[in-house]
Amino acid sequence: MSVRAIGVLGQARHLGRLAGTMRQCLRPAWGALHRAVDSKRSPAGFQMRGFATETEAKTGSVVDKHEFQAETRQLLDIVARSLYSDHEVFVRELISNASDALEKFRYTLLSSGEAELAGMDRPLEIRITTDKPQMQLIIQDTGIGMTKEELISNLGTIARSGSKQFLEQMKDSQKGASSEASSNIIGQFGVGFYSAFIVANKVEVYTRAAVSNAPGLRWSTDGSGSYEIEETSDAELGTKIVLHLKTDCREYADEERIKAVIKKYSNFVGSPILLNGKQANEIKPLWLLDPQSISKEQHHDFYRFISNSFDIPRFTLHYNADVPLSIHALLYFPEGKPGLFEMSRDGNTGVALYTRKVLIQSKTEHLLPKWLRFVKGVVDSEDIPLNLSRELLQNSSLIRKLSSVISTRVIRFLQERAKKQPEEYEAFYRDYGLFLKEGIVTSNDPAEKEEIAKLLRFDSSKSETQSGRMSLEEYYKTVPADQQNIYYLAAPNRVLAESSPYYESLKKRNELVIFCYEPYDELVLMQLGKFKSKNLVSVEKEMREESKDVNAATDFGEGSLLRSELDSLIPWLEGELKGHVVKVKATSRLDTHPCVITVEEMAAARHFIRTQSHQVPEQNRFALLQPELEINPKHPIIKKLNKLRESDQELAQLIAKQLFANAMVGAGLAEDPRMLLTNMNTLLARALEKY
Repeated sequence: MSVRAIGVLGQARHLGRLAGTMRQCLRPAWGALHRAVDSKRSPAGFQMRGFATETEAKTGSVVDKHEFQAETRQLLDIVARSLYSDHEVFVRELISNASDALEKFRYTLLSSGEAELAGMDRPLEIRITTDKPQMQLIIQDTGIGMTKEELISNLGTIARSGSKQFLEQMKDSQKGASSEASSNIIGQFGVGFYSAFIVANKVEVYTRAAVSNAPGLRWSTDGSGSYEIEETSDAELGTKIVLHLKTDCREYADEERIKAVIKKYSNFVGSPILLNGKQANEIKPLWLLDPQSISKEQHHDFYRFISNSFDIPRFTLHYNADVPLSIHALLYFPEGKPGLFEMSRDGNTGVALYTRKVLIQSKTEHLLPKWLRFVKGVVDSEDIPLNLSRELLQNSSLIRKLSSVISTRVIRFLQERAKKQPEEYEAFYRDYGLFLKEGIVTSNDPAEKEEIAKLLRFDSSKSETQSGRMSLEEYYKTVPADQQNIYYLAAPNRVLAESSPYYESLKKRNELVIFCYEPYDELVLMQLGKFKSKNLVSVEKEMREESKDVNAATDFGEGSLLRSELDSLIPWLEGELKGHVVKVKATSRLDTHPCVITVEEMAAARHFIRTQSHQVPEQNRFALLQPELEINPKHPIIKKLNKLRESDQELAQLIAKQLFANAMVGAGLAEDPRMLLTNMNTLLARALEKY
């Protein structure tokens, strides 16, 4: 295993994990590369062993002793004392790092040429040796190796952001959480090289960097707080890890036990894994095989390998294309719900980029848009030049074109699943719908926004259960062709949506309304603006627009306050609520509610209240919102309030303020409902004065 890769994991954490690169795959196109990488000729004085053994001799040089970085000591302590049930994952971590080092060597060879590297003719492979009598497990690679400076920076400090986040998660989990919860965090993140201390009480690292005249080095520690580095005479090019196993972990010195772990976690590593001299893994690039020839079990194994997870894929997309680009893609959609790490936009995508089976980058940030970061898999394109540096990937027009093609294909695939497997898609949407909504908000392409919008699902006024949720496409086809709007209403749940004052008039007209239960749903629809030829309109905005004409009526029918009474009541309310509302008006659109608040853009207003209103004084807040209070002149509370203001001015003022507060709560515009308690308690005290 190589641990130099730990240092470069910030750029490419799993450079070799998905590798389908085989020695024979380089022969057709690059004869020179074939001679450099796959030739079995050995240069003079260079001996390659079939087994990884501990034979290095010290040179007698001074031993340098170093203290671990504080965070590293903390990580070692956590790992060494963990009750993690699956100790075996350390094999996966160390093999993955070894594969990283081999891929780093291949990439350096392809991008920098032979002049930069030493030991060109050695086979690129991972060797594992089990030693029961000595209770040792040795993992060796023939990859890029490390210099002394890299040993210090890579093994003495935490160079990987994932390990730092792991520590933060561990701190949180230890605040009252069980040891099982802590173990789950270890399994989620993995801790690379440091995972060796799950099973070992001492670790030795022998390494020689693959550059001319690099010295052999030995690094060792018992994990107690310090480590030693010294030169050794015959360390081979690459890196070798010697694990001195704990007594209760002696099973990992057994060949059959390690073989089973390799099959479980590392079967698709892109380089040969030799276990006691025999190859123990497959190196099949599944994405290049006929989709019909791949079994479900192979897909499951490969998915678990590339995703470092234990579930199975929910959906599998395997497709090949020749135009507009040559693409071989094998993409998986996870079955498990996304964790907090996946939800973060800082997390890299799980798709590896290859060209002609040569790994370019294991987690290619710009290959898929951020909103598709939950997709795992491999994309291989012959159109990508091998000398395209990783730094230039983000600025490559070819990568942008490739990203566009793949994104379009993924969207179409999900649309197909929604039609052919509606129940399975519904389950997927419950878990990953947030990512789709993010795609609508972040995309700059109106056509792409609308295609993603076809994947959204909502409850509606016509559906009685969540299983009956409808798409925007279904809404479009259901309503009359001449209807210009698609109506939606934001509410925490169906009960509140159906009892909302904003829904009353549309319910009377039997209009179809989409219910949005998540706070960001209305922002997504507001951002979308249109679906096909119809406008997406909030029912609150529709109510405000229509009330402009309604208020011109002379009276509001039987049982209503007279126009003359309204002409007196409305100015009084505007005076009592001065600074809180910009206007009070009567409306005929309410039946069971005494009043309602309308603002110009309710979704934006609610977002403002949730995120920024605490920074703005109350009076300024109302000035920004510009709320209008619409009263129902037929409602008993409004009619009695009109009489009360003549007989009990103080009580009428309290009721007017409470009506406004209630309307703000109903609109979702109350910053903190607890602020309403003072007025409410005063009002209750007045109501109980007679008793």
